[in-house]
Amino acid sequence: MTVSKNINNPVGQGGGQRKKQSRAERQNNGPHRNRDRQSAAEQKAELVRKMREKAAAAAAEGAAQAGDDTAQS
Repeated sequence: MTVSKNINNPVGQGGGQRKKQSRAERQNNGPHRNRDRQSAAEQKAELVRKMREKAAAAAAEGAAQAGDDTAQS
C-alpha cells in the first residue's frame, strides 16, 4: 500500500467521494432550512391571526361596555 506524504490524507484508505453541495448547502442553508422557515412563517401567521381575533373581541367588548356605561348615566 502506498502512503501519501500528508498524514491526514493516506492514499488507498477508501474515503469515497463527497456529494457536490450547492453554495447554500455549504452555508447550512439547504432545503431542510427552507422547510423550517416555511413552518415558522406559518406558525407566526397563525399566532398573529389569533392575536388579532383577541384584540377585535376585546375591542368589541370594550365598546359594548362603554355603550352600557353611557346608557346608565
